[in-house]
Amino acid sequence: MITYKEAGVDKEEGYKSVDLIKEAAASTHIPGVLNDLGSFASLFELTGYKKPVLVSGTDGVGTKLEIAFKTGQYDTVGQDCFAMCANDVLCHGAKPLFFLDYLACGKLDADVSSRIVKGLAAACKEAGCALVGGETAEMPGFYKEGDYDIAGFCVGIVEKDKIINGSNVHEGDVLIGLGSSGVHSNGFSLVRKLIKDYYEDFQGEPVYKELLKPTRIYVKPVLEILSQFTVNGMAHITGGGLIENVPRTLPKGLGAVIKKSCFPRPPIFDLLIKKGVKEEEMWGTFNMGIGFVLVVPPDQADAVIKAFHGKNISAYNIGNVARTGEDVCLG
Repeated sequence: MITYKEAGVDKEEGYKSVDLIKEAAASTHIPGVLNDLGSFASLFELTGYKKPVLVSGTDGVGTKLEIAFKTGQYDTVGQDCFAMCANDVLCHGAKPLFFLDYLACGKLDADVSSRIVKGLAAACKEAGCALVGGETAEMPGFYKEGDYDIAGFCVGIVEKDKIINGSNVHEGDVLIGLGSSGVHSNGFSLVRKLIKDYYEDFQGEPVYKELLKPTRIYVKPVLEILSQFTVNGMAHITGGGLIENVPRTLPKGLGAVIKKSCFPRPPIFDLLIKKGVKEEEMWGTFNMGIGFVLVVPPDQADAVIKAFHGKNISAYNIGNVARTGEDVCLG
């Protein structure tokens, strides 16, 4: 007779993993959470809203995970998973309420999985969002031993009359770009083609340390700005860079004029160019130093930038909305 463990699934390791992450998940709970980990589903009560609209998003970390596995650095990719989802939800003016994760692997290591989820929990806590549950799937023979895949699902909330969808964007509005923390979590299939040795020197440190810098979480500072200023559109700069993502918050007929010289480009992108990528390809793949964009009326732009600087967030006037005949013009 064969057992489940002999087939490759160790239930005891799964129980150990849950025990290791329970405290981290519980520390993220906010008013509205009605039950703890272990139930069949998570319960969340909505209170204090007149016309609440739920806003949901899902995403994963992608092939950036390979760098984490090959270097044994598991603590930051959980933040990538959360930030990729929460920053998307934020684009519509929504406050992230709760988050669920999905972790799949070939052979579960409770220490590794708990480090991933604890990083995710810390990210949730930074944004004031509850980690209410998730799923860990051990699939021997489907994933290689040592490989993991991480995805997540975020639900946020916004009053119906406060939804931001780009419909109020006007010609002449200013684009405010918020600095990224580096490559974030996009374009790593290309990064991995270019950088074969994750221990090669980059500014005095192994390059993997730069590549594994987690995606910046913009939730709290942006929500504070929304409570003080008029914001007509927002874009999370993920795969496709500024070229593909800024137009997603612009009405038909309007485009973006973006001034590349108005914000600093992190050195990691210069390294990728030296490795053999044309600059045009870079701008259509990576964030190039801007991780999030707000579209604001011109008479509020300077005040918005000053307010972000007061929160220690790098912010720049990177261009404006215009009738360009193109989605994006890079100048």
